Amino acid sequence: MDFRILVVDDDMQIRRVLRTTLAAAQYQADTAASAEEALEMMKDRKYHLVLLDLSMPGVDGLELCRMLRAQSDSEIIIISVRSIEADVIAGLDAGADDYVVKPFRMPELLARIRSALRRSTASLESGPPTLTLDTAVIDFRNRRVTVHGKDVRLTPKEFEVLHYLATHSEKPVPHEEILVALWGPEHAEHHEYLRAFIKQLRKKIEPEPAKPRFLITEPWVGYKLQLS
Repeated sequence: MDFRILVVDDDMQIRRVLRTTLAAAQYQADTAASAEEALEMMKDRKYHLVLLDLSMPGVDGLELCRMLRAQSDSEIIIISVRSIEADVIAGLDAGADDYVVKPFRMPELLARIRSALRRSTASLESGPPTLTLDTAVIDFRNRRVTVHGKDVRLTPKEFEVLHYLATHSEKPVPHEEILVALWGPEHAEHHEYLRAFIKQLRKKIEPEPAKPRFLITEPWVGYKLQLS
């Protein structure tokens, strides 16, 4: 399968290096210098993955991430010099699937890209085909969610987190197990990733997100999907 990747960064040197590296790794790579240019390019082409810088003139990377996530199921990896946990969480909350801090080693970035693209082509065939949580109905096979009969959009990563918990329902699943299964072993200690996605899932499917009935935190362990 030929994968197409869009690099969005206002630094011309980074765009050039990434495009050359991705082409050498057998990816089809395009580049954009701004959010506006990226949005225009995505009108005409489908990208499997977007590499997105946060600090850009005009529409910044976070806002672009939200816009892309509202209209696309492409994998999104943020690449940014911002390294504190609050910035990582803000990126994940905006809809990113992964976050890489600059400067990065190119082999690490390529490994993250390979992992993301493997996940994007994986199906949700195993486990329960559907799940009903009060007024929320989740159709894993068709990647569709309704709450009170109205469609609610889940990101690809939110689907993956919910599906993993559904296949292990009614029992605590350790943080590290979920992180390794869905992001890879290099993310085993990145508990902030899970916190961000569980927070978003609760907002979308829990009747009272502040008092979750289904997505339960197991202190010092991980999370559990409570069906009853």
